[in-house]
Amino acid sequence: MIPRARVALEDWDNKGPARVAGPFLRLTGDGTPLGGRSYSRGMPQHENHLAGETSPYLLQHAHNPVDWYPWCAEALELAKEQDRPIFLSIGYSACHWCHVMERESFENEAVAALMNEHFVNIKVDREERPDLDEIYMKAVQRMSGSGGWPMSVFITPTLQPFFGGTYFPPFSKYGRPGFADVLSGLARAWEKDREKVTKQAAQLTDGIAKEGQVDTRGELAPEVLDQSLAALSQSFDSDWGGFGSAPKFPHAMDIRMCLRHHLRTGRQEALHMATYTLDKMAQGGIFDQLGGGFHRYSTDEQWLIPHFEKMLYDNALLIPAYLEAFLVTGDKNYAQVARECGEWVLREMITPEGGFASTQDADSEGEEGRFFAWTPEEMIEVLGAKLAGWGQEWFDVTDGGNFEQGMSALWRKDPADQVAARLKVDPKVLEDSMADASRKLFKAREKRIKPGWDDKVLAAWNGLMITAMAMSYQVLEDERYLDAARSAARYLLEGMRSDDGRLLATARAGKAHLQACLDDYVFTIAGLIDLYESDFDSEWLHSALALTEIVEKHFHDDVHGGYFTTADDHETLIARLKNPHDGALPSGNAVHALSLLRLSELCSRQDLGQRAQDTIDSVGALVHRYPSAFGQMLAAVDFKLSRPREIVVSGDIAWPSTKDLLKRVRGSFLPSRVVALADGLGDADFMPLLEGRSPKSKRAQAYVCRDFTCHAATESVEELEEQLGD
Repeated sequence: MIPRARVALEDWDNKGPARVAGPFLRLTGDGTPLGGRSYSRGMPQHENHLAGETSPYLLQHAHNPVDWYPWCAEALELAKEQDRPIFLSIGYSACHWCHVMERESFENEAVAALMNEHFVNIKVDREERPDLDEIYMKAVQRMSGSGGWPMSVFITPTLQPFFGGTYFPPFSKYGRPGFADVLSGLARAWEKDREKVTKQAAQLTDGIAKEGQVDTRGELAPEVLDQSLAALSQSFDSDWGGFGSAPKFPHAMDIRMCLRHHLRTGRQEALHMATYTLDKMAQGGIFDQLGGGFHRYSTDEQWLIPHFEKMLYDNALLIPAYLEAFLVTGDKNYAQVARECGEWVLREMITPEGGFASTQDADSEGEEGRFFAWTPEEMIEVLGAKLAGWGQEWFDVTDGGNFEQGMSALWRKDPADQVAARLKVDPKVLEDSMADASRKLFKAREKRIKPGWDDKVLAAWNGLMITAMAMSYQVLEDERYLDAARSAARYLLEGMRSDDGRLLATARAGKAHLQACLDDYVFTIAGLIDLYESDFDSEWLHSALALTEIVEKHFHDDVHGGYFTTADDHETLIARLKNPHDGALPSGNAVHALSLLRLSELCSRQDLGQRAQDTIDSVGALVHRYPSAFGQMLAAVDFKLSRPREIVVSGDIAWPSTKDLLKRVRGSFLPSRVVALADGLGDADFMPLLEGRSPKSKRAQAYVCRDFTCHAATESVEELEEQLGD
């Protein structure tokens, strides 16, 4: 079902509000879209100004009859010169309804003619320009009470929004005005009622701009962690796991925070919320049971029917959650899920340059989920009648289907022993058979027409996946994950930098461009710290610190603390905002606060620790009011209050004894710690932790320090384990 909501449309002629109902992609509680893609292409008859772009989403519109421009100085100047309003359309490659609107309206010659006659039309990929998306989404939400993608915003030549919505059908039907009516009505309003339009736009713009100037500072009391646990408990779904109701999103930051609450308090409730949610997601249709990796979110409370697109960042956030659950519980099933996600990344998401691609679409052959769903007949064709019968019970594939058109999303509705009992089969025999069946089904699925692939490399999302791959290497001990993390980091640092050392936001087909935003920097910094703790190459830390100084110089709010989304020399927009709370992505401010704390410990830099505390305090008033919206920031608070351990292993990284000590450290759930290697090659001036700790023999030693007090150096894995438990 397409979700329905209401979009306010001002009837400018009658001076009264009209309400327009229409299907569109909503923003939900965690700020995430409904997605997918279904669109077709004929022979191109037009070419517009998008033809030279790198974004696959923009290129998909390059042959529309609409005279599209990218967001650029030429288009903005044209709007001023011609005194025309701008129609700003924001979407992304994996967005199903974005492409429905394209097919219905933007490929329609009559609708395109209206657009071209009355507006300067600008198309934006929200993944490339989160700054624009953030500003104009706030405008749409203020105007309509909801928001989502495709985002359709009409703005003045001075960039002030005066009308917005999401998906519009091309023409009026069922009592609802279509996009053609909206275009005509707004064109008349611009011509005949300009003063009212611009006044409303100015008022709306002023309200949005003030959001970035609000003082939210406040000192956080330690009790806020208990408040967070209480809030998570209230929103927890005890039947199916997860937080909140359908549509249901993974909330990786909340899951990881529950594991920290359990470590801090010993409360089983916190552990249960995390593990039960992870179990249900891994058993659900939201997890690709054959190919690994998580789809975007579940349309229902059972995690059964997902929107089938796979986003790089979702998996980058969920891999660490499963790895940490494995460290806490020792349950190898969590490690296996993380491994299968990692295998999907290595197999399908690495670009020729070594970066990580952004998304895989939901649709293929014009249907959402067609690549992933199965009918009983298709399973019989691949597996034969007997094994397919078992597989249908195992994956709950029914004659009527649980999805659309008789197809079923694969999920593990019941435990293996229950399925074996129904089939009267030995559980071990069934599990082995289903492992074989899964391999055969995956091999057959690979012959299907695959969903589209958005292969642009985003600095922010790559930073998140570098962290996930580095953690996977540390816990699972697979060198391929470390190699992938290194390759992506090198590409960001060497291939996505401007001449002055600043990061660029996006790259594709050999071209890196666009000014990086806060998330690009801080997610990359966090990934570089995790890389250092994986291979102990200090160059990663040097790079992290260099980027940290750029963040401090260009993004810091010197009045209220914290960091803006855009740099001080970013192009001038109608507002300079902050995003302090978690959404689909963790808060950039919160990620950076934790990175500053880690760098402070690793490099003995008290100034960085103070910057972290200032960043935490900058949102203190909000965190106390809405603790469940600040999981990532509370992870930074937990790190600080847990009195982080400084762990130094002294020895050559190739020595077996060094590897044994590192394995013990990495096999423990210690979220509040930093790890360094003293191999005699490190710079003790840069990292005072290393001073006096170079190897003294051919056997490695470990030093564990906390609160300026250190245990005696030890060569014993068992003694190290005791020290880590103190």
